[in-house]
Amino acid sequence: MTHTRHQEGAARQLDCDLLVIGSGAGGLSAAVTAAWHGLNVVVVEKDPVCGGATAWSGGWMWTPRHPLAQADGLTEDIDQPRTYLKNVLGEDFDEARVNAFLEAAPHMVGFFHNRTSLRFVNGAKIADIQAGQPGASTGGRQVGPKPINARRLSRSLRRKLRPQMYETSFLGMGIMAGSDLQHFLHATTSLKGFLHATWRVAFHVLDLVTHRRGTQLVNGPALIARLAKSADDLGVKLYVNAPATRLLTEGTEVHGAVVSTPQGEVAIRARRGTVLATGGFPHDGERRRDLFPKGTGVNHQTLAPAATTGDGIRLAEEAGGVLDASGASPAAWCPVSLIRLPNGRTGTFPHIVDRGKPGLIAVMRDGRRFVNEANGYYDYVTAMIDATPPGEETVSWLICDHRFQRRYPFGMAKPFPVPSWPYLRNGYMKRGRTLEELAHACGIDPVQLRRTVEEFNRHARAGEDPVFHRGTTPFNRSSGDYAHGPNPSLAPLDQGPFYAIKVLPGSFGTFAGLKTDAHARVLNANGEAIPNLYAVGCDQANVMGGHYPSGGINIGPAMTFGYIAARHAADTSVYETRTQAS
Repeated sequence: MTHTRHQEGAARQLDCDLLVIGSGAGGLSAAVTAAWHGLNVVVVEKDPVCGGATAWSGGWMWTPRHPLAQADGLTEDIDQPRTYLKNVLGEDFDEARVNAFLEAAPHMVGFFHNRTSLRFVNGAKIADIQAGQPGASTGGRQVGPKPINARRLSRSLRRKLRPQMYETSFLGMGIMAGSDLQHFLHATTSLKGFLHATWRVAFHVLDLVTHRRGTQLVNGPALIARLAKSADDLGVKLYVNAPATRLLTEGTEVHGAVVSTPQGEVAIRARRGTVLATGGFPHDGERRRDLFPKGTGVNHQTLAPAATTGDGIRLAEEAGGVLDASGASPAAWCPVSLIRLPNGRTGTFPHIVDRGKPGLIAVMRDGRRFVNEANGYYDYVTAMIDATPPGEETVSWLICDHRFQRRYPFGMAKPFPVPSWPYLRNGYMKRGRTLEELAHACGIDPVQLRRTVEEFNRHARAGEDPVFHRGTTPFNRSSGDYAHGPNPSLAPLDQGPFYAIKVLPGSFGTFAGLKTDAHARVLNANGEAIPNLYAVGCDQANVMGGHYPSGGINIGPAMTFGYIAARHAADTSVYETRTQAS
């Protein structure tokens, strides 16, 4: 770390206006916003690469009333998303923070889209999950990052980017939700899909040959790359391998932090504020055991990087901050499966795409369905936890037939023409010539599994699910196969052999976090703001109160409250109309 000044007998010191601890979406949002408003900003990252869990995510964010939707003719009053959240969140609805989020979110999107290197695409067809609630939307409340070629970044900045998550890639290549994914899913049934997939794979292979890694970035990697480029363009200093070890305080005020670097400790003094954005505590075993339900915290499988051990929360608690675990859930649940990878590492795969496709069901050990499989990932895990008898391991099985396995992604197993035998050989995927044979291989009740599938098939042929009503909401239908009818989310399982994957409760990260106010300031036990200390992202108690009303409710609030915190530190009360050129 450079740009330090020395004092006789004292640790090296670096001065700035705003110190950001952590480099995910929330941290980089704060850094870019503050720098654009004229502040001298330093970002420190514990890992050797930046991006946190955001870099392994889909990159989509829930930001109602954003300007891209308005440009497409979709306008709605703030009361519509607020009504939706009031109904979904219930007693966990925090009016002050929800209002702050809903007011600032469209301005945040407009700011980044028009004044930085971050560009968005409109999620016009992404529906809210709970369609039956008043105020729910059938699309237009999400934005995602526009793809970017990493060669647009400096070489030094490229080295600091977290690579694409292998488990959710194809040969290390990311596939973007939306038309890109649909083309891949129909590569064997559509000429347009085949040509698109061939073009994408060919360019990725060329990148591997010439650059030893893919350069076409989509989803979370694209979001982080664009944010990092925006920060670099504005002169933000980004240091990796630099964990913060303690806050610098004077009385009740926070004035920066001490950071450990390969060259030794550096005291970074921040005149205007310190932002905690270290990614919550998904890898803090002790907190998981205390807060997670039914033993899910003991062997919890999270999709967040290993460095997310609750550093920001501990730092704030030492300064008087308070952990708020009062929400409906301590974590942003996601169903996952574990796979032994060729390099010996155990991979964690998030089941997001496969569950809504026609020809698949989920069962517990007793062979019974327990959930609408096409609902949100949070809903799936919540139902799995609720259905687990006391004292038993929380586990379920995804089951499909041969037709499904060859047509759609099934966990990490890819559809035809990609071979499935590697996943059968390493035990990731189980196979049985009959449902009974499959049940014995998985430890599922074979008699009940047969009954469940026969009952499911009887209704699925007509496109109906009288038990869980799968495929009746816009969210369900959009996660199915638009080319399949009469219900894009339902088809019978009747073509053996049959396959199964074991599913465990995992998470994208934690919902429980530091108690903050509408400006993202950390509050003490008396409800008072700790001067100059902010928390965003998963370090902040989630504004959704531990609920999951729509896709993108992690990154959307993270980006928005990072924007809010930086503007508060910069003492900017009016949303800017300044152009980038000025």
